[in-house]
Amino acid sequence: MSAEAADRVAAVTGSRPGTPLQVSWFEFLLDGGLLETHLQKASPDPAPVQLIVQFLEQASKPSVNEQNQVQPPADNRRNRTLKLLALKVAAHMKWDLDSLERGLTIPVVNMLLNELLCVSKVPAGVKHVELDLSTLPPTTAMAVIIYNRWAIRTIVLSSFPEKQNKPGPHQMNMLSVVQQEKELMENILAVLKEQAADSVSVLDAALRLKKDFYVHTLRTLDLLGSDAAAANGETESSTAGLRISADELHCQVHYDLGAIFFQRGCTDQPAYQKARDHFRMTKELLKKLDQAVHVHLDEKRLAGYWNACKALTGDCDPADTHTTRYDQIHSLIRNQDYQAVVEAFIRDNAARSLPTHFRRSVLRELLYRAQQGEPGLDSLCRQLCVCNAVRDALDGEVLSVGFQQLLLKPGKRIVDFLLEVSSRSLDRDRPSARRNAAAFLRTLCENLEDRVLVLTVTSHPLFLELLRDDDRKVLMEQTRKKGGVNLSAKPLPSFYDIPASASVNIGQLEQQLIRALDPRRIRQILIELHGLAERPFWRVNGKWEVPPDYIGTVLAIKDGLTRDLVYILMAKALHCISIKDFGPARQLFAACLELVTEFSPKLRQVMLNETLLLDVRAHEAADGSRERPPPDLVSRVRGYLEMRIHAPPIWASHFLSSSPSAPPSHVPLRQVIGEECVAFMLNWRENDYLTLQVPPSLVMNNPYIKLGQLLASTCKELPGPKESRRTAKELWEVVVQICSVSVQHKRSSDGRLGLIKQRESSLGILQRSKFITFTKKLREPLVLTTLISLFVRLHSIVRDDIVNEVTAEHLSIWPSSLPNIQAVDVEAVAVTVKELVSYALTLNPNNQAWLVTQADIYFAVTNQYSAALSFYLQAGAVCSDFFTKPVPPDVYTDQVLKRMIKCCSMMNCHTQVAVLCQFLREVDYMTAFKALQEQNSHDAMDSFYDYIWDVTILEYLTHIHHKRGETEKRQIAVKAIGQTELNSSNPEEVLQLAAQKRKKRFLQAMAKLYF
Repeated sequence: MSAEAADRVAAVTGSRPGTPLQVSWFEFLLDGGLLETHLQKASPDPAPVQLIVQFLEQASKPSVNEQNQVQPPADNRRNRTLKLLALKVAAHMKWDLDSLERGLTIPVVNMLLNELLCVSKVPAGVKHVELDLSTLPPTTAMAVIIYNRWAIRTIVLSSFPEKQNKPGPHQMNMLSVVQQEKELMENILAVLKEQAADSVSVLDAALRLKKDFYVHTLRTLDLLGSDAAAANGETESSTAGLRISADELHCQVHYDLGAIFFQRGCTDQPAYQKARDHFRMTKELLKKLDQAVHVHLDEKRLAGYWNACKALTGDCDPADTHTTRYDQIHSLIRNQDYQAVVEAFIRDNAARSLPTHFRRSVLRELLYRAQQGEPGLDSLCRQLCVCNAVRDALDGEVLSVGFQQLLLKPGKRIVDFLLEVSSRSLDRDRPSARRNAAAFLRTLCENLEDRVLVLTVTSHPLFLELLRDDDRKVLMEQTRKKGGVNLSAKPLPSFYDIPASASVNIGQLEQQLIRALDPRRIRQILIELHGLAERPFWRVNGKWEVPPDYIGTVLAIKDGLTRDLVYILMAKALHCISIKDFGPARQLFAACLELVTEFSPKLRQVMLNETLLLDVRAHEAADGSRERPPPDLVSRVRGYLEMRIHAPPIWASHFLSSSPSAPPSHVPLRQVIGEECVAFMLNWRENDYLTLQVPPSLVMNNPYIKLGQLLASTCKELPGPKESRRTAKELWEVVVQICSVSVQHKRSSDGRLGLIKQRESSLGILQRSKFITFTKKLREPLVLTTLISLFVRLHSIVRDDIVNEVTAEHLSIWPSSLPNIQAVDVEAVAVTVKELVSYALTLNPNNQAWLVTQADIYFAVTNQYSAALSFYLQAGAVCSDFFTKPVPPDVYTDQVLKRMIKCCSMMNCHTQVAVLCQFLREVDYMTAFKALQEQNSHDAMDSFYDYIWDVTILEYLTHIHHKRGETEKRQIAVKAIGQTELNSSNPEEVLQLAAQKRKKRFLQAMAKLYF
């Protein structure tokens, strides 16, 4: 340190007490024991969540090589240690998801929990729903549960409305970073929502486990970071880590599942029943647990969920003494006993047991029903508005805008009812209530312009009790000076002249705007809002989103009211499409189209395009609709594809971005519409159009159309001669590029060449994620079969395992080798083929070729033999009417049968092995005899003897049972061999009939075991 710096430090430390310096992240790398010491402090600085962010940020920083190229983070000791430190901090927080979600963003929590899965040795490339939690090590199972809990919690939290931050000064760098973070968060949410059903299934499986659970602690993570962990296996034991009781975990999981089902209830009414059941279990487990140390949930929110579920599912009984006041009110509304609702509100004015926000929500619901035309509610709404106003007045709160509107033109009946409610609600023993009631009556008289109504109020016993005669005289004199003019003789003042709080009025209108779906009502609300304030009301709800392709065009509309209206109508319509509520979406787009036609041809075309996407999705989503689409829809799809080039190809984007003369876009077009249109044409076999009529410029510049053309051409050529497979080869090359990674070599510190792989090559016409999304929009069996065949062949080549190859149809049309096999991402190919086959089977679970391919994947790739045997049996069942007919030999080939034999052998079902050995074209006696020698068979053994028709195998069975002294089993084998239909002297037809009979009964028995 220089002398000058030392003097500055001395001056600072001499003038005030020394402040401890904040510990830097790299100090924890240098001192292994510093982290635990730091976390034990009362107020550690930096805080635990800040440490997690710093550790993961440093571990994920990209590096730059000697050629100044950005490389992915290196997998070295420093980065692994940083990730482990982040996990240790989370372990110190006892994996409390509430704390992690409050302090960390979604991408950071996602990175943290993915690291937890990695260190917990969760099998890579296998979906969590396919894992058997009961067979996993305790900490591994707990890691899977924590991740899937966070997944559904994040989906629920993302559904809550958010107030958008006010825009600050335009800083391009900051806006770019914010936009990137938003896109990353949206991508993560999209994946979580796509896998939501799997996460729910995983947590359901966790609820079936009755044993205690263990989660990683600082000590177990230390062991994972040391060589000793691999030696002693301590982290794999059943007692390593922090113990979480089964009841505690089940309580938390029930709560999380209840929240996700409650969130789904708005589009799936039966989901409320499931949510109620989960919340009931949560409440019961909370009562059962004396000290819920590891349960982190908001009991007030749980009570709110519980009350809402009971109201929505109709479980409330007003005669039940255990029901809450909320339940009673909801039950009365459901039974349309509205007068009882009014009486309950009046009684509550004195009891004050119902929160004000609940009373207002009841009024809003009834006002909404009245607006929808339900009869008999107008008078009820006025009475409830008066009840709420009296409650607000007695509490000293500001009166609502609705009540102020009511006072503009009150009738004598309303005034009489108000005075009655005030008399019954007043707690005369509370001085504050008496003062507030007196002020309320005085304000009421000042607002009434009809002298008759003022006289009614001032002569009421309550007024005489609370105010003096002098107050009455003053109020009457004020009314006389106003002229005693009856308000009913004047035209009703404008809505904007109401002497109420503008912010309250705007807030209520914004709530109505969020709920409204009728275009006319939306327009009316926006007109009222713009009369109160000039600001962009399209920002009211953070969930209103217009695609980035359109945002510039919409926000360029000069008139603020029109801009808000177009934005909100489009955002609401797109939301309705996303939840498959196509009727309101069509109305919203029609209104938007009518509006923009007047002033913007560009936006008119945008609305026509979005309406086309709506019609395409509505037709595809129609239940059981396999009728061809109307010619008009097909013609509109063709017209859209021919309109113009959607976007430059990926491989040309860097040229266009730097070109100042790039042509400006006229009509903004969303890539997803072109994607859906291409998928639509493929699904309805418009192959002639895609192969012959589509403009060449469109093929060259639109990756989806190019992909669609190649798929259509390949499908048309099947099963053509070998020389007609040029298109298949071109499709193969395109897909290989999509699945490729860029490879670069870098010299390490010791002088050796190391291999660095980037995540994805930039040479493909599509990103891999977008390609998979596109394939999941296809439904045509031949197209899916072609894609499955391609990926199976590609998987076989990159895996290079001749013994355990996966089979599929039409494999011969694809190349048998790759010139640069190292450039293909093996894991990406494996994941894609699994997802593609699983998706195809959701569309048609009776396609025997797909079933065999799925079985091969389970057999050869993931070694899940029970699942593989199940799918082999399903393949045979669908093509033989559940084995009532012989299974075709091209389905149960010798290879399939040998794999079924191995499946049974790996599961120690040795008698089933012996039976299946007869199914081969040449009976495999060696395998059958070896299997029958096993004594620890896990199947029913002698109960399968009736299915054996080969006399040689039966004779061997008799011999080994006699040799072992197993008399009873020997008798069963003798009885089986003694059947007359198995006599070798019988004609061949009789022997074949006996074999077919036993094959059928055996396969049906196996199906009952494994289906």
